[in-house]
Amino acid sequence: MVALRLCDRNPRVEADELIAALVPPPRFDQVRFDTYLPNPDEPSQAAAVQACQAFAERVAARRGQGGGWLRSLLGGGGSQPSGKPGLYLDGGFGVGKTHLLASIWHAVPEPRAYGTFVELTHLVGALGFTQAVRLLSGHRLLAIDEFELDDPGDTMLMTRLISELTAAGVFVAATSNTLPDKLGEGRFAADNFLREIQSLASKFAVVRVDGPDYRHRGLPEAPEPMTDQELAASAAGIPDASLDDFDALCAHLAKVHPSQYGRLVAGVSAVHLRGLHAAPDQDVALRLVALGDRLYDRAVPVAVSGERLSSLFTEEMLRGGYRKKYLRAISRLVALSRDIPGREKLETPTG
Repeated sequence: MVALRLCDRNPRVEADELIAALVPPPRFDQVRFDTYLPNPDEPSQAAAVQACQAFAERVAARRGQGGGWLRSLLGGGGSQPSGKPGLYLDGGFGVGKTHLLASIWHAVPEPRAYGTFVELTHLVGALGFTQAVRLLSGHRLLAIDEFELDDPGDTMLMTRLISELTAAGVFVAATSNTLPDKLGEGRFAADNFLREIQSLASKFAVVRVDGPDYRHRGLPEAPEPMTDQELAASAAGIPDASLDDFDALCAHLAKVHPSQYGRLVAGVSAVHLRGLHAAPDQDVALRLVALGDRLYDRAVPVAVSGERLSSLFTEEMLRGGYRKKYLRAISRLVALSRDIPGREKLETPTG
């Protein structure tokens, strides 16, 4: 069986498909509040479930178009004490923030939209700001996963978008590894955009979710890299698996907008990367983060030859402003690396 190559794929999503595609990824199709299992040693997790349920009730109580969050504040409609139109889940990676965000989305009647931060910025770029606001302003809820402000343009764009949507009565729920008033810190001249960042932060009630990364509780370290021969045999033995040279894939990712990475890996059962090594620069590293997120969303296993997946980002990168993004990517990719079919056969000692 010949493995397919991600480098041969050039996905394109038309503008009219973008709104319809704003739903939780397949991994979170079935999650609900009652499937979230709070860590008994972390009381903030149970409290977060209650806060998210209360917020979802406020959103569900919205009546008519426009001003919904204000009417729910004045007319009862929920127990969220702040009365703010936004809920912001802050915490480390692997504590279930995306699970809770998707649970809010599932608990709210349509119309509703769910997307990652990069998908939403791409949506605005593809549709134009006015059209994006028009199409989203009739929604009850906009859920934003992986909220980060990586450059000044994104800061201005998301401040305007959230301001326009909340004024129209749209509730906004978001997840991030960074408090809203600290967004952009360490990445660009955030002080120059402090007013915009503070304006954005004022829209959200912050709910903290603490705890260890559930993906690695009591689990072994990532598997050793395969040899090139083992990697090729694994890819050939799994239907719809892909096999790419790591450097070639990194070059190809530069030609595909990160919002299309989900489409890039659609239908792929397992990803195999030959000759993995540390990302050569920040641009490549951030593309790999986005790819890792989409693979995790779709539960696509990952196998590599070369260096360990934990070596994907340099020590300098892990000390920089994107540290949390890189650690999240490592966490997710290591979890996926345990799921390659037949991996246990390669690790079974012989003789």
